[in-house]
Amino acid sequence: MPKRQSINGSKPRHENPIPNASRIGNLVMSSVIVGTNPGTRELPPSLETQVANVFAHIRHDIEAAGGSVDDLIKVTFWVHDPASQRVALNTEWVKLFPDPESRPARHTLTLPSGSRALVQADFVAVLSSVES
Repeated sequence: MPKRQSINGSKPRHENPIPNASRIGNLVMSSVIVGTNPGTRELPPSLETQVANVFAHIRHDIEAAGGSVDDLIKVTFWVHDPASQRVALNTEWVKLFPDPESRPARHTLTLPSGSRALVQADFVAVLSSVES
């Protein structure tokens, strides 16, 4: 069985001793991904910017794990109001996954009311290679 590998790439984002993602063999699972500005822990004020940042972090993390966005199998999002905030998610979703015949599964849940973040996500990916 392959060893677990912490994935951070060039941009570790967590304050605590938690990697951006973790990989065992060809399976990659992310930690929570928040829409902070790249290289900082600063949350921009707009939902659209936070969502764009989340998608950039997703791309960074899967590439740091040795994969690509084509390897993503499921992405879960948390937002304050899924119905009214779906447009912001869908805009970036279609940019990252333009082929409607090849998109990962997606689930959207409600963030707790006290969350400073406007969006959070995590993902599961299955890489085409088990090499690390």
